[in-house]
Amino acid sequence: MNQSEGNKSIANGSPGRIAWRKLRKDRFGMVALTIILLTVAIAILGYLISPDQTPYANRQLLEIGTAKPGFSVKQLKIATAVRIPKPSLFKLMLFGAQDSYHYIPFSELHFQADSVVIQLFNPDPEEEIQFSAYLLTDLLFPGFRGNISLNGDSICLSEPETGNQCFSLAALRNLVAENHVVIRQYKLGTDQYGRDLLSRLIIGTRVSLSVGFIAVLISILIGLTVGSLGGYFRGKIDQVVVWLINVVWSIPTLLLVIAITFALGKGFWQVFIAVGMTMWVEVARVVRGQMLSLREKEFSEAAKALGFDHFRIIVRHLLPNVMSPVIIVSAANFASAILIEAGLSFLGLGVQPPVPSWGSMIKENYAFIILDAAYLALLPGLAIMLIVLAFMLLGNSLRDALDVKS
Repeated sequence: MNQSEGNKSIANGSPGRIAWRKLRKDRFGMVALTIILLTVAIAILGYLISPDQTPYANRQLLEIGTAKPGFSVKQLKIATAVRIPKPSLFKLMLFGAQDSYHYIPFSELHFQADSVVIQLFNPDPEEEIQFSAYLLTDLLFPGFRGNISLNGDSICLSEPETGNQCFSLAALRNLVAENHVVIRQYKLGTDQYGRDLLSRLIIGTRVSLSVGFIAVLISILIGLTVGSLGGYFRGKIDQVVVWLINVVWSIPTLLLVIAITFALGKGFWQVFIAVGMTMWVEVARVVRGQMLSLREKEFSEAAKALGFDHFRIIVRHLLPNVMSPVIIVSAANFASAILIEAGLSFLGLGVQPPVPSWGSMIKENYAFIILDAAYLALLPGLAIMLIVLAFMLLGNSLRDALDVKS
């Protein structure tokens, strides 16, 4: 065997490659990993793939509230008083874009002289039919402050700076029909405020994954630090660590999160910190147990004999050997963090409106479960169940893949 073949065989036998080969053979683990990666991609793209690109997908059209999935309606676009510059692609992906138009749902449209007349959309056929009229010039030339006159089949605009400009009514009507009338379809319907449910679910994905990621990161940082100190130094330090773990462990997680939330206040980042501050205990317990065993191993004694300081021994030699169980615990903690955030939002203690959250969406729509719009609460609940199940299955698969004895 030449040197290159030897290096290749060593690489193929590395622990990471062995674990990946085991994971690929686990059908449930790969399905769970696919679901998680797809969810992450949806969260990253966010507003780029959301039908409603306004911040927090909060475009409200009360006229089409609780519309069924697949519902479509014609809407008239009317420019807002203030022109909003188009954001860059990066800003659009992160923050969305403010609406430059108002949208008026309507059933029928016809032109009358220099105006467009629409029959307002009304889901109840027994109510009185209402109409609204808008000048063509208001739609096509918003903010124009000069003189407007109707001359037969033409509309003339005049102002000192540009002089007179005349346009045929037929041309202006075609422009309105082409550029200011849209047919919008709501694939998953709308909520009670007329907001697109699919868009809310997409943007709500960010909240759930962000809470899970940041909470797990906080728990790992605290858990590794506390568990390492207790397991490595033992003695009084270990007694304090064990006492602290037992105290925090004895308090129900949700009650502790609620208490921290009350102390920090309601808000987006407060939820992340509150959840993360309660999930470090299990990480610390696992790390402490591993440290108690590893510190007695030959390589640890050799590092001490070579004169390495405690910090280097812990960080460079011991912690890399405890990351496998920490990864497994973190997968379960990720799922728990999503559930806790959903519970807090349902109780009104999580992220606050208009930020979409799967838990707050269930809270807003749970009354519709007994009506004919149960999907408003069931869809975000299904999303929570699916992502939590995916992380739990992935955690079980990682446990088997990282098991060196199997």
